[in-house]
Amino acid sequence: MKEDRNLTMLSDFYEFTMANAYFNNGMKDTVAVFDAYYRRNPDEAGFSIFAGLNDIIEYVKNLSFSEEDIEYFRENADFSEGFLDYLRDFKFTGDIWAFPEGSVMFPNEPIVTVKAPIIECSIVETYLLLSMNFNSLVATKTNRIVRSAGDRLVMEFGARRAQGADASINGARAAYIGGAPITSNTYSAQKYKFKASGTMAHSWIQAFPSEYEAFKTYAKSYPDNCILLIDTYDTLRSGLPNAMRVFEEELVPKGLSGGVRIDSGDLAYLSKEVRKILDENGFTDAKIVASNSLDEFKIESLLSQGAKIDSFGIGERLITAKSDPVFGGVYKLVAIETDGKIEAKIKVSENVEKITTPGEKKVYRLYDKETGKAEADYIALAGEKIDDTKPMVIFDPLFTWKMKRMENYKARKMQVQIFDKGNLVYESPSLEEIASYSKGEVESIWEEVKRFDQPHNYYVDLSQDLWNLKQNLILEAKRK
Repeated sequence: MKEDRNLTMLSDFYEFTMANAYFNNGMKDTVAVFDAYYRRNPDEAGFSIFAGLNDIIEYVKNLSFSEEDIEYFRENADFSEGFLDYLRDFKFTGDIWAFPEGSVMFPNEPIVTVKAPIIECSIVETYLLLSMNFNSLVATKTNRIVRSAGDRLVMEFGARRAQGADASINGARAAYIGGAPITSNTYSAQKYKFKASGTMAHSWIQAFPSEYEAFKTYAKSYPDNCILLIDTYDTLRSGLPNAMRVFEEELVPKGLSGGVRIDSGDLAYLSKEVRKILDENGFTDAKIVASNSLDEFKIESLLSQGAKIDSFGIGERLITAKSDPVFGGVYKLVAIETDGKIEAKIKVSENVEKITTPGEKKVYRLYDKETGKAEADYIALAGEKIDDTKPMVIFDPLFTWKMKRMENYKARKMQVQIFDKGNLVYESPSLEEIASYSKGEVESIWEEVKRFDQPHNYYVDLSQDLWNLKQNLILEAKRK
């Protein structure tokens, strides 16, 4: 499915005011380096999952300004004609590196790095961040929900609760990356080529003279996928008996089994009662689906109460990440090229978390060779060489007196090059491959880091050279 929207103008206006000023002050060819990263995991989690790279790639590939765009600036901004002429031939000419989509990521490490003329770096900021922030938020939330459900199927049902059409479409894709392989969003399933599913609403039952007739008509229409919604009137007194009657009449003669969905009430109690009654009547293969404002916390609670649920349909609390709905990714200048040399830059703040880490950098993930588990991430200057044949000491970023000695380990460079001098050099995996990769990424993390309650702090350390550079620039900034 091809979409023709040009989103180049989807940018905060100050990006263009800065771009015009850069141009008029002879800085259009000044090369800058920006890092996109985030400061904390949502829901006080131990990690997040990177998503949105696909959208970023498509956006950068199609960067261009139409005559209509240029005329808008002429009428609504105090921009020079020279700058407007420059926009006519605008395209991205720089380099971009990023974590592969679906990667596990941690706060304060560069996830996407852009190195390009500073005007280009500025114009891509807004869309890059909104893509990374929203998609990573949904992928991360979905993965938490999927992990809470264990081996039970999780389906994304958030289309009608999403905050806009794009959020619904892209959110379903991000949810797939996070581990929900089925969506209710037909458009997204068609666009991204994965499975859409859905059975009936309460209105279907209400449209018939009786609940039994509604169920029977549906079973005749869809005998191979007969999931009946049993809580329209009374789950146990009418819904379940009518469902079993229809199963007996329509499905059993065909050698098929159906299922029921519960969308209201005490899901723990009802699911246990429904399972008991189904089994007593010989419907041991019938599945129980639950929905109704669920998330990882509610699912954990339900399962701890012994709920008998085979799969979950998750809507608003997934697509909006309701418990913590803002993913705070930021995009910061870390270097400027001066006379052919990269000069590291830093932002200093009274808020320690807002002090940036300067310079061109690379992120390495260190894996224990025996367990295959990720033990730490190590951020080094771009020119540093990492020798994983030699022991390394890694410090905890929160508790600097804590350290671990790495000996039998393997170092993996996390960022891969996406654009080289404006040319796309990265071949995007299929959505199924991204989801499979992401599952493996999560499996490589220790369970202590994955737990919902007070997860173990994962080590993300700076190389000694990078730490020294940062401290020296902080001292210099204080003298200014």
